[in-house]
Amino acid sequence: MTRPMPDHLMLAVPSLGAGGSERVISHLANHWAEAGRRITIVTFDAPSFEPYYALHPAIRVVKLALPALSKPLAAALLRTGRRIHALRRVLREQEPDVVISFLTKMNIMMLQAARGTGIPVVISERNNPYLQRFGPMWSRARALSYPRAHSFVTMTQRAADFYPEAQRPRLTLIPNPVALPPGWRDRREGGKLVAVGRLDPQKRFDRLIDAFSRIAEQIPQWSLVIWGEGPERARLEAQRDALGLAGRVHLPGTTPAPGTWVETADVFVLSSEFEGWANVIMEAMAAGLPVVSFDCPFGPKEMIEDGESGILVENGSVDALAEAVLRVVKDEDLQRRLGAAAARTSERFAIANVAAQWEAVAASAAESGRTRRAQPAAA
Repeated sequence: MTRPMPDHLMLAVPSLGAGGSERVISHLANHWAEAGRRITIVTFDAPSFEPYYALHPAIRVVKLALPALSKPLAAALLRTGRRIHALRRVLREQEPDVVISFLTKMNIMMLQAARGTGIPVVISERNNPYLQRFGPMWSRARALSYPRAHSFVTMTQRAADFYPEAQRPRLTLIPNPVALPPGWRDRREGGKLVAVGRLDPQKRFDRLIDAFSRIAEQIPQWSLVIWGEGPERARLEAQRDALGLAGRVHLPGTTPAPGTWVETADVFVLSSEFEGWANVIMEAMAAGLPVVSFDCPFGPKEMIEDGESGILVENGSVDALAEAVLRVVKDEDLQRRLGAAAARTSERFAIANVAAQWEAVAASAAESGRTRRAQPAAA
């Protein structure tokens, strides 16, 4: 028998900025709000902060105005305590049927905040745990708190295997959904190699620029556009200029509207050292773009069939990346074949299909919560 979807679902994420987790939260929330569900999103953002992704007007966003503090330690610990207290207050005020929490620190704090409330919490890890490490305090807190979650959701089995079984109760693997910008249109003019992501070391855009520099003379009509913003901007610009590519490599910042980079891209490339899923690959595939990607953990291999719906190359090999990009950009027939196969592959990641998997987890958690809250009354 199919369990009913909870009436009131709370989604928790540290911020509603331009990241991949924020994108998934926003798409799921919009899907459920459009279906008439009561949706609340709780974040630590300031009241004046505007979400990067558009949200359905029926969604309630609770901004707790408690941004992270890294120094000094005592202040950071005090801020964590205040965050837990604020989350607990929101839980008691809103009384959701289920909470779905994203990202390690938010998961830990939400589980602590929910103690004694009877509200079940579904936690989700969104990145590569083998390479995104936390200090001993957070690791210990995770070991103590995660077993109290109703369910543990991540995108790949390889990511799930990092966690001891006690820390991943009722494990469920759910891929990220893909959703292209409403009303997007093909404005491609040819000759544009595109990458997208935060300008930070994980994305290894330095390797991409290096790879492009090795083939730039062979494809003079092509340019490289890296969409995104972050702390690596100055270093990447200096690298570009030192290689004499100031007119061929562009870093325009974030797109005016989420996802609109697909309108002008001709070939998409991912150079990350690691990912949790790589949402941008699926966006590119859904838009019918040929994709060249490092075979990094995790995500690319789960989405791309090498040689059929995209090209995977040895992770970290600049030579292999350059050779694959050159092969694709010089072969228009290959571009069309890869793009068409990519679009077909992306259909299984449609929002309705992915949301249905989350709904099953949420319904199970809600049923468990109702049973648990009814027990004292029956005693």
